[in-house]
Amino acid sequence: MQNNVDWPSVWAVSPEQLLETARSLVQRAYAPYSRFPVGAALLTEKMEVFGGCNIENGSYGLTICAERVAIGNWRCRSDAPILAIAIVAADIGPCYPCGACRQVLQEFAPDVKVLLEDWENGKKPLLLPMQDLYPYPFRP
Repeated sequence: MQNNVDWPSVWAVSPEQLLETARSLVQRAYAPYSRFPVGAALLTEKMEVFGGCNIENGSYGLTICAERVAIGNWRCRSDAPILAIAIVAADIGPCYPCGACRQVLQEFAPDVKVLLEDWENGKKPLLLPMQDLYPYPFRP
């Protein structure tokens, strides 16, 4: 795995399993406007996995990204800290989270590990710490 951080061996869910969950959620995306379906799967300390897909709207500002859908699913059903999130887009990668998603992830999981598929490197997993993706978050 190409990365800047290591995937802890004590985690019962492998990076490949988390990526596969995110890949399966790409098929659930509603992206008729951008034609850019994305799936996300997050992993908690209790080894729970919560998923999301992007859901677009004709009023573009109402569109919600896969990462924020996954965060919403987690928040409704768990109190366990978030350890990692896998993000996958159809036919392209790595699919980095947008600025809004980076801020939301930082709010709920500042130490989250972000797992991506690096298509430029044979679809190998790429694991990055949130601090590398968003070094200067907004703080209230």
